[in-house]
Amino acid sequence: MGSLAACAASEQRAVQLDGVNDPYERQNRRVHAFNRGLDRAVVRPAAIGYSSVLPDEIEDSVSNFARNLGEPSVVVNSLLQGDLEGAGVSTVRFVTNSVLGIFGLFDVASDFQLPPHDTDFGETLYVWGVGEGAYLELPVLGPSTARNATGKVVDLFTNPLSYTVESPEQYYGTVAAAASGLSRRGRFSDTVDSILYESADSYAQARLIWLQNRRFELGDAGAAAEIDPFALDTEGF
Repeated sequence: MGSLAACAASEQRAVQLDGVNDPYERQNRRVHAFNRGLDRAVVRPAAIGYSSVLPDEIEDSVSNFARNLGEPSVVVNSLLQGDLEGAGVSTVRFVTNSVLGIFGLFDVASDFQLPPHDTDFGETLYVWGVGEGAYLELPVLGPSTARNATGKVVDLFTNPLSYTVESPEQYYGTVAAAASGLSRRGRFSDTVDSILYESADSYAQARLIWLQNRRFELGDAGAAAEIDPFALDTEGF
């Protein structure tokens, strides 16, 4: 019993030292290897082709369309967080871009000084005081945490449009979101490639960058600063 307590205490100290809670690292690395292979074989070529063939204006319109269809979910999460201002901004953005921006193909709202206000159920859980939980790498979706992964599942049901728009129109947002993801992968190809294919340990590097960015997005700057960029222990993997 004492040895189990000692091991638990040792693991907790490790988390506190480098700011990373990754008890499933072996499994995560296997998923990372799968994701890396999928990116090399399918996602990267498709993204580069997508960005090469389509003009930037069309790529932007598809991304705007995807973001606009996601605005109702942002409204719901903002309300759940008690952020009435954010909910109001997202509501006005959705109406403005849907009407004046031709169903969201153009971001007219930003021209009216109403910039995007992004949030999700993962952030809602953070506001409610739910802990970050263990780091996870999800198949296809990539880096996450237990809290963020739960948020992704719940967000499948937080968009009112999914209950009001009939098939096949209800799938337009999914297709547009996938296309927007390809656009981002193509535009930031050099940066992503440097992490996945040029770093000494792509798993540790991706984990570090994602956790820092996510914590910064949540306003948890203190937790982000806890991560030691040089603590990339790869022994035993």
